[in-house]
Amino acid sequence: MTTAPVAPGAIGSAPEPAVLQGYLSDLDDWVRARRAELDEVDGAALAAQRGADIASDMMLSLALWKAVSDRWQLMWATWDGGRVGVTERTQITTLIWGRLDGTLDTQDLGALAVSLPEACRLSDALAGQLRTTLALMPGADAAAARIKDLRAQLERVRDQVGLEPALARDAAVDRLAALLHRLADVTERAQRGADVGGLLPALESDASTFERDLIVGNARRRDARDQLVSARELRADLVARAEALRLLAANCVRMVEPSPRYAVPDVEALGPIPNTPERLGPYLERLDRVSQALTLAQQRYADALAERTQLLDLLEAYVAKARSLGLADRPDLADSECRAREVLAREPAPMAVCRQLVGTYQTWVDHSKESA
Repeated sequence: MTTAPVAPGAIGSAPEPAVLQGYLSDLDDWVRARRAELDEVDGAALAAQRGADIASDMMLSLALWKAVSDRWQLMWATWDGGRVGVTERTQITTLIWGRLDGTLDTQDLGALAVSLPEACRLSDALAGQLRTTLALMPGADAAAARIKDLRAQLERVRDQVGLEPALARDAAVDRLAALLHRLADVTERAQRGADVGGLLPALESDASTFERDLIVGNARRRDARDQLVSARELRADLVARAEALRLLAANCVRMVEPSPRYAVPDVEALGPIPNTPERLGPYLERLDRVSQALTLAQQRYADALAERTQLLDLLEAYVAKARSLGLADRPDLADSECRAREVLAREPAPMAVCRQLVGTYQTWVDHSKESA
């Protein structure tokens, strides 16, 4: 099972470029692998007619994945191919450790605000729970591998227990001790050659549920403990997102035409953070509206850039088809391909013309195939 990389630094710090590059690369791998894993689980559940069993956890898992994926995109724009100074590296750690934009709102958990590392750990726990729910399906992991995963999971749980408040820590320690005792019992049985397949699903489910409860509880306590700190984190996060979005928008304007024209909200225009509860609530609402505006603008700019990439991929697919048919070297097709590539490579690329040129190349392929 895919496990999220360890996040570097702390909010406001500026880790070395090599550290950030490694983390961004590992996080990109995690985002891709997690999506593939969720698609696989969803397909298996549908094939087994067990979609209702995982609907709630799957919804939250997809929401977490989308939030992490969007945040990685902003961090990658800020990274700018490694052209980063102290300011940009500080912005990246703010994007890592600040609250994810908005809240995750689910039927089981209610509204929840988490940082990117917490979202990744929560996603890991949920992925384990989803696999556990479907563990009776053909192809489930071997007992030895599942015991190894459980041991690693309970070590993560041990770290989370240390974050519990003093009043609740004893109960969490007892619950962890019970899980460790059950794991030791299962491990001993497996070493003696016993079939532990019937014991593992319940243990995996309880461990995943406990880990999820600890992560969620820690996030909720932090949010309830100090709303002012949450406002500061969100505001700092929005400032970093706005700066990253300006870079993304500039890249979009440079690469495609027409480009979306969304104004990047000025977080500074909201004024300083108030320190009274009656004024803090409306201020947080304004921050949330700014967050929504940033999310909308980011999506539009990302879609515009994605269309250019999609047209390039589509052209490559048509060229591969023409080569397989032995038609790619025909003058009409070669000229059409060359023209499409030349226009797609422009900065900015006129998207209406690009669409037409790729469509023209497809038409030439179809026509040449019919006349061959």
